[in-house]
Amino acid sequence: MLHSEFESLGLMPACLDALRHEGYEKPTPIQSASIPSLLAGRDLLGCAQTGTGKTAAFALPTIQRLTTAANKRQPRKARSLVVAPTRELAIQIDASFAAYGRKTELKRACVYGGVGKAPQIKAMERGVDVLVATPGRLLDLKNEGAIDLSAVEIVVFDEADRMLDMGFIHDVRKIIALLPPKRQTLLFSATMPTEIESLARSLLNDPVRVDIEPEKPAVELIAQSLYYVEKGCKRDLLVHLIKELGVSRAVVFSRTKHGADRIAKALHVAGIPAGVIHANKGQGNRTKTMDAFRAGETPVLVATDLAARGIDVDDISHVFNFDMPTEPETYVHRIGRTARAGASGSAVSFCDTEEKRLLKQVERLLGTTIPVVKQHPYAGVKPVPTEEDLRDAMFEERSKERMRARGQGRGGQGRGRQGSPLGSPRGAQAQAPRPQPSADARRGNGQQPARRSQAGQDGQRGPRTDERRDGSGNRQGGPASTRPAPRRDAPRYEPPVRSSRDVRSVIDEITGRRS
Repeated sequence: MLHSEFESLGLMPACLDALRHEGYEKPTPIQSASIPSLLAGRDLLGCAQTGTGKTAAFALPTIQRLTTAANKRQPRKARSLVVAPTRELAIQIDASFAAYGRKTELKRACVYGGVGKAPQIKAMERGVDVLVATPGRLLDLKNEGAIDLSAVEIVVFDEADRMLDMGFIHDVRKIIALLPPKRQTLLFSATMPTEIESLARSLLNDPVRVDIEPEKPAVELIAQSLYYVEKGCKRDLLVHLIKELGVSRAVVFSRTKHGADRIAKALHVAGIPAGVIHANKGQGNRTKTMDAFRAGETPVLVATDLAARGIDVDDISHVFNFDMPTEPETYVHRIGRTARAGASGSAVSFCDTEEKRLLKQVERLLGTTIPVVKQHPYAGVKPVPTEEDLRDAMFEERSKERMRARGQGRGGQGRGRQGSPLGSPRGAQAQAPRPQPSADARRGNGQQPARRSQAGQDGQRGPRTDERRDGSGNRQGGPASTRPAPRRDAPRYEPPVRSSRDVRSVIDEITGRRS
């Protein structure tokens, strides 16, 4: 049955044997709709949820076309390119190519950040058939001359909407500019916002569009539930539910990296082994954590949304949305970690008072309300903030203040903050009313040009920075009585930028030539 269903799509025997080895029973809708068109060389725009078999949908035809084509590998060049937004997803795609191409002689390489470049450069020396890469590292190696994209025959942009969310869209356009004009282009995305459709129009040539229930996630196999709980009680409720719901393997999603670390710490204290992956973790640590989670050594994985689409683990029984996502589409990606390949699963979401607006966005996307569990130990409980909670709140407030300050600074002239000499018109500080500073303080601020101008009008010599010295280093100028005496209690002022005369004064102080 397997052989006949996949064979009807036009796949070659080597791919069919690999599918049989992987235990595939029948093609998924995205595979049935995509593979024939891709084998024919058509460009494709695919919109399907996570966990629907998108990787096999583009990997199998890519392997077959590369195997049957007469082109050979060239040094530092790749015959096909797959661009993924995260390291985890890139590693996952590379492993899928290895599994589906086990009966072929295709050479592969996977390049991503967070690890050394030397092994990746060496892997590209003789050229490869399949290159899987994240945008940043790909451009780095291209700029260093280690990768040449001029021979790419097939290019795949996977999880395009995630790359848009992560700010990689400009890198994607740079990559597109490096590709040859004659190529097959595939673009896959879990959602299809307007920006992705615009990118597709400029990127694809007469594409086949495959939509597998876009924008509306299939929730029939996922038992969703919602718990209203205050922020300070979320960790306690999570520990309670993991113990009470019979969780065998779960992913807990946190909005922030610091929050993920705190969740894992609380689970460890409660005797629940948990791993953590987020952007601050090194690649070696993330790989080790994922291996332990896949092997069942760690039943709970705490992750940020950055890693949401890089987790491809079977038999995940529960997904916990510890924080409601800021973007409703992210909710779809999160709960897509469970109920994969036709299995069932549970998605549990926590919502505090400040997150109700985010909840409404999610329910609007789903087209239905999430069932609320009203009876639980922390319903209506007002938590007593701990010292760590207070520190976190202070940290978040300071972060917001810094962001506001940066926003104000960008509104002025130059790149400095508002109110600084680089962020305001010249002389604006001198015009603002303020207490009269001391002579030492005036030496480095924006009032100095005004004082020199005033001194010239009075016919008197200005401050010490206007004095001249003869060839032997002796000071020449007016009497010392014209100089104001420095105050011992004057505050020290370090100007951001010194004039040439200010620099001469500093040199005098260092060499001991004080006036």
